[in-house]
Amino acid sequence: MMDAEELLRQYAADKDLRKLTLNKVVLRGANLSGIDLRGATLIEANLVEANLDGAYLSGVNLSGADLRRANLNQVDLSRASLKAANLSEANITQATLIKSNLCRADLRGADLTDTDLSGADLSGASLKQAVLIQVNLQEGYLVGANLAQVILSRANLKQANLNQAILKGANLSGATLTLASLVNANLSRADLRGANLRFANLSRAYLFQANLTSADLTDANLMGTELRRAIMPDSTVHN
Repeated sequence: MMDAEELLRQYAADKDLRKLTLNKVVLRGANLSGIDLRGATLIEANLVEANLDGAYLSGVNLSGADLRRANLNQVDLSRASLKAANLSEANITQATLIKSNLCRADLRGADLTDTDLSGADLSGASLKQAVLIQVNLQEGYLVGANLAQVILSRANLKQANLNQAILKGANLSGATLTLASLVNANLSRADLRGANLRFANLSRAYLFQANLTSADLTDANLMGTELRRAIMPDSTVHN
């Protein structure tokens, strides 16, 4: 198995590093910008504060890896496994994580602005206070995810599964949630101004004091939805 020192030597020499096995390798603070590790295995790797700007990591197995405060700007992590990985406070802007597995991942305080997470699995993940402005989560699977105080303004959540997700105090202004499922989701005090919720399933969702000003609820399922003191699309306050 290659160690960290040998990896860095081969990276500097422009060697082919795809499909390597680098489990538990320590690359804390390493500069790996533009590296091609497609299909590699880095289970429980230490990449704290590493620079992976523009790296090619599609199909990589980073399950349980530590990527706290890492720079993943414009990285390609499509179909990668990041199960239970720690990505708290990481910079993941303009990245590609199409159909990636982020089940139970820690993304607290991470910046995912303009990132493509379409079809990604974020079930049970923690994204508290993360920034997901204009993120693409179409058909994303976020069952039971913690999205409290997350910024999801202008995000694409069309057909996303947010059942039992925690969205307390989240900013979803201008977000697209058409055909999304939010059964039993907690949206108390969430900002949904101008959000598109056409045909969304909000049955048994909790929207106490949520702001739905100018939101589109056409054909949305509101059976059993808690709307006490919510500001409705016409700006009236629900009893």
